[in-house]
Amino acid sequence: MRYFIELSYNGSAYHGWQNQPTAISVQEVIEKGLSTLLKTPTAIVGAGRTDTGVHASQMFAHFDTDQELDEAHLTYKLNAFLPKDVAIHEIFKVKPDAHARFDAVSRAYLYRISLKKNVFNVESAYYVKQPLNVENMQKACSILFDYTDFQCFSKVNTDVKTYNCEIMKAEWFFKDDELHFVIKADRFLRNMVRAIVGTMVNIGLGKMAVDDLHTIIQSKNRSEAGYSVPGHALYLTEVAYPNDIKL
Repeated sequence: MRYFIELSYNGSAYHGWQNQPTAISVQEVIEKGLSTLLKTPTAIVGAGRTDTGVHASQMFAHFDTDQELDEAHLTYKLNAFLPKDVAIHEIFKVKPDAHARFDAVSRAYLYRISLKKNVFNVESAYYVKQPLNVENMQKACSILFDYTDFQCFSKVNTDVKTYNCEIMKAEWFFKDDELHFVIKADRFLRNMVRAIVGTMVNIGLGKMAVDDLHTIIQSKNRSEAGYSVPGHALYLTEVAYPNDIKL
């Protein structure tokens, strides 16, 4: 039987989602907890990979077991076992062929930029000291919808078969003393959101013109795009699936 786990985590203490040979990952601590509670080695498959320090307010993973589970009881026990920075929200049975990664129809991210020095968000938002032209950054968002090939924003030397992504939403908005960027797409490339934000920040600082974004995307060259902003201010906020995936 296959089960999905809905969870969230603060990624500050982890070297990303995926298992690492010499560093702690979110996947590792969950697999350790499940294996202990189910009394058998249990691997999980995540909806995607988040980099070192990146957070998730919604993430999904699946695992297989031949045990009939009390989902609510296992959720309670797993939360008691896991560290305080990983929370399990629900465990539920899905179709036998349901896949946490391949069946996801969209994903959404949030990036938080702090516009003033704030001692309470230094670990959760990226502080940009210089004033930003948010109007130009918003104009740049509309250019993203003109394209599907985003190789220029991808980490180099990845093993992906295609750089095509369908962007469904991209916008900037103010929230208190922060500037937030939200982006939603059917899939994302490695480092894509952080590279897009870095490029947008350069546009906001006047280091690039809005229309330069056309040239950058058409170049398919990572070195043409902006810098990669820090991971500690990035949040995976939503992973969506077809309605019929749950049993």
